[in-house]
Amino acid sequence: MKFKTVLEQGESKNVVGIVVPKEIVEAINGGKRPPVSVTINGYTYRSTIAVMGGKYMVGVAAEHREKAGVKGGDRVEANLELDTAPREVAVPDDLRKALTKAKALKTFEALSYSKRKEHVRQVEDAKTAETRLKRIDKVIGALSAT
Repeated sequence: MKFKTVLEQGESKNVVGIVVPKEIVEAINGGKRPPVSVTINGYTYRSTIAVMGGKYMVGVAAEHREKAGVKGGDRVEANLELDTAPREVAVPDDLRKALTKAKALKTFEALSYSKRKEHVRQVEDAKTAETRLKRIDKVIGALSAT
């Protein structure tokens, strides 16, 4: 479903989203929080429509804004489609081994797609091996606290 919109800038520069008209959410026919593929300027990513402040919205994270070449306040054409493909996260070997050793792999696998993806992103974004190990420990600590 294509529509024109303005990327809504939140109070923080890091918070940018697309307000999705109710008619489009209903036409997608995936429930009130449908998983969608979002395309802006030819760049496509996966997300979920959520209700925020009484409005249906899809977040546009900094990495997606950069890849699509947009910023908060820009007028864009967005295309949303129901995303029925399985949402799997490729877990790096070192994180998987650490999770297995800590007996936390099942807990990790039970997390939502977005939480698993965020944990993996934090580990993979580490610039040094030392930082990567610290972030793996942090993931395991967070899972142990739940």
